[in-house]
Amino acid sequence: MGLLKVGISSAASVLADSWRDYFYCDSIGDEVLAVRALKRTDRGNKKGNPDVISNGSIIAVNEGQCMILVDQGKVIEASAEPGEFVFDTSSEPSLFYGGLSKGIKATLDQFAKRVAFGGNAGTNQRVYFINLKEIMGNKYGTANPIPFRVVDQRIGLDIDISIRAHGEYSYKVIDPFLFYQNVCGNFDREFERDEIDSQLKTELLTALQPALAKISAMGVRYSDLPGHTFEIADALNEVLSEKWQNTRGIEIVSFGISSVSASKEDEDMIKNLQRTAVYRDPGMAAANLSQAQAQAMQSAAANTATGPMFAFQNMAAANNMGGMNANTLYQMSAQQSMQQQSMQQQPMQQQPVQQQPMQQQPMQQQPVAPAQSSSWTCSCGAVNSGNFCSNCGKPKPQPSSWTCSCGTENTGNFCCNCGKPRA
Repeated sequence: MGLLKVGISSAASVLADSWRDYFYCDSIGDEVLAVRALKRTDRGNKKGNPDVISNGSIIAVNEGQCMILVDQGKVIEASAEPGEFVFDTSSEPSLFYGGLSKGIKATLDQFAKRVAFGGNAGTNQRVYFINLKEIMGNKYGTANPIPFRVVDQRIGLDIDISIRAHGEYSYKVIDPFLFYQNVCGNFDREFERDEIDSQLKTELLTALQPALAKISAMGVRYSDLPGHTFEIADALNEVLSEKWQNTRGIEIVSFGISSVSASKEDEDMIKNLQRTAVYRDPGMAAANLSQAQAQAMQSAAANTATGPMFAFQNMAAANNMGGMNANTLYQMSAQQSMQQQSMQQQPMQQQPVQQQPMQQQPMQQQPVAPAQSSSWTCSCGAVNSGNFCSNCGKPKPQPSSWTCSCGTENTGNFCCNCGKPRA
């Protein structure tokens, strides 16, 4: 009776599993990373084994999903293309796919195998769907301050401080094979992101320190980090590529910073250094010194305890002890401004000189009349061109003068007083 019962059970299970199946997946929520496919059994055959997929079964793949077909614990098929996927290489035969005669023969062979397993199927086949959509809303926060390098080349600042950052990041599955093999594996119904969020957040915060080090090397201030989230996401992917991309098939899509702050001591130190560096400019230093002196005069004038005269004497004694005064600093600032203006004007002055040969080149092709000589002959016989004789040193003779009838002495052809012509 036992063998007969096994035979009947085997025949019933083979016939129940010989129908073509239809697998589908409901909408995957934002909290779910992977889900096991559902077999439609609302009508007709309801006795089929859920872990058996007959040959010719159809699997519906939706947008943002990747279907993974596992046979005997090994991934044998995958498809991320939306539409209908037909599983036509199954080891489980179907009477309604591939021809009736071929199906009957394969069904009889399967019946013999199931009798050997006591009427049970000697196979395990499953369909999983991996969520390929962007998983958003993953919050993070630095429980402990992380080092950040502050670089300001304008004032020569290069110092390490501690900052805290809070925000959100998003990631997505880019390699369903790696994600199934190394993360979710063989699960029952759903694999939610809560199962790996804690581990991902810890690794993210660990990688945030070298990622921020690369950003700070670019000269970005910690207060400007919210404007460089794309660069931070790229730096995090570079740091986490070995663990996330190459091992789990996950990558960071976006990284947002809602707030970033440093300790009050570090902020005050940076502001003080930046404020002090401004006084390297003599003009700014002179203005600050003048303001301080004006405030000191007002305080001295309002001093009723020792008297204004005593306070002004102390101010004069302090000024006579040496050091820079406002006038000296203003002079240094004016000299620097003149030097900068001269350096800016030099290229402008050199530009016409460089262009002059190009402009005069066509003019040189035309004959030029020789210039009239301005030489004169001294009484000693020497010919000169200057205002004094190179031989005896006598001055160049001036044009003969004449006296007008009005009494004015002139050298030209008309009187410079009355305008009469020379007689």
